[in-house]
Amino acid sequence: MDLMPERIGFIGLGIMGHSMATHILRAGFELTVWNRTASRMEDLVAQGANAASSPADVAAQSDIIITCVSDTPDVRAVTLGEAGIIHGVRAGALVIDMSTASPQAEREIAATLAAHGVAHLDAPISGGSEGAAKATLSIMIGGAVADVERAMPVFQVMGKTITHVGDHGAGQTVKLVNQILVVGTMRAVSEALIFAQASGVDLEKTLAAVSSGAAGSWTLSNRGPQVLRRDWRPGFTIDLQQKDLRLVLEAADQVGVPLENTAAIFQMYRALQAAGLGSEGNHALIKAIERMCGIEVGSNA
Repeated sequence: MDLMPERIGFIGLGIMGHSMATHILRAGFELTVWNRTASRMEDLVAQGANAASSPADVAAQSDIIITCVSDTPDVRAVTLGEAGIIHGVRAGALVIDMSTASPQAEREIAATLAAHGVAHLDAPISGGSEGAAKATLSIMIGGAVADVERAMPVFQVMGKTITHVGDHGAGQTVKLVNQILVVGTMRAVSEALIFAQASGVDLEKTLAAVSSGAAGSWTLSNRGPQVLRRDWRPGFTIDLQQKDLRLVLEAADQVGVPLENTAAIFQMYRALQAAGLGSEGNHALIKAIERMCGIEVGSNA
């Protein structure tokens, strides 16, 4: 006898979550959605999703509940707060947080849910809005093996590289490792392009020459061309990147590790936020370095 497919709930339909929820719905899962700005639910409802009135209402209608919200306080609010998941969820359900949040907070949330007979995974994502749209996200997961196996059919419709990295909180820790690498690479890309601009070489040919060699990276191939076009549309905004770097620096402080380069990039992003650029893509990091050296890269240079 075939088991009934799991009913999925999705909370948080932002720049990443909306595409992720769309893939779940199109894969044939029964889907219930909630978003603080209700208009973000409309097209999913038109495609067959159910609209919920609160996170608790999502939980009451779902076997697996996914959250994808902006920051640790938001994760706590939709999970444990007033009208949060915990007030509607049933024992035996599984809650998966795909936000980027504090590893310690994830461990605390997992323990609270476990006391109610509810399983939990932290499963943050990487790949930007492009990866969410193409269902090629990297998903790094903390939690129990059995819960990862249960969630795998849902993960597989959203992501391409799906890795169980350890117990509760480990997924978030690995995501912070990812963010250290992302911003460090973007700083290197920025300095390289500014050097190329100042030296007078053809920027398009420079990118073509180095992208497939030892210096190649996802950031160089995807964000380098955007910089040359002065295209600051976000795959991931400065404001969200800065939030993640705050989490990195807090976690590094807890384990006593100095992260000099990451701390410097945090201050560069802070300067860009002060200039009103927080909604631009995180590749606009180059603007902070351009302003220091008086050189602008790209088509309008």
